[in-house]
Amino acid sequence: MHRGEIRLLPDEHAQEACGRALASALPHGTVVFLEGELGSGKTTLTQGLVRALGFGGEVSSPTYALMQLYPTYEGPVLHVDAYRIRHAAELYAMDLERLIDESRLCVIEWGQLFYEDFPEAWLLRLEYLDGGRAGRQITRLR
Repeated sequence: MHRGEIRLLPDEHAQEACGRALASALPHGTVVFLEGELGSGKTTLTQGLVRALGFGGEVSSPTYALMQLYPTYEGPVLHVDAYRIRHAAELYAMDLERLIDESRLCVIEWGQLFYEDFPEAWLLRLEYLDGGRAGRQITRLR
């Protein structure tokens, strides 16, 4: 997926398939920021990414745990939900940098506090189409 590219995602299956397709395009150690409204499909896209890399278990939103590590055959995938984080230092105190360095991929939802710290990261926005809850689009902003 190139910068500025937009893909239409008519349902959850398409969102997960998009994640699966993206997984092979992301180099080892990539940080991906996902932004979008609640329920826009950030975790569904992450499910596709993680499953494409070989994790067969449940992938859920880490809203309350803040971080989940999923073992894959290519290395762990770190999934972070920073929705409840008010200061970046809170996650850095949880050894975020080391976990990212050791991960095949890091996906951060609600990561606006960290954009400047990872200038090479991908930034993907998920949005509802026409105000509806079914169709969505994904745009690569950087």
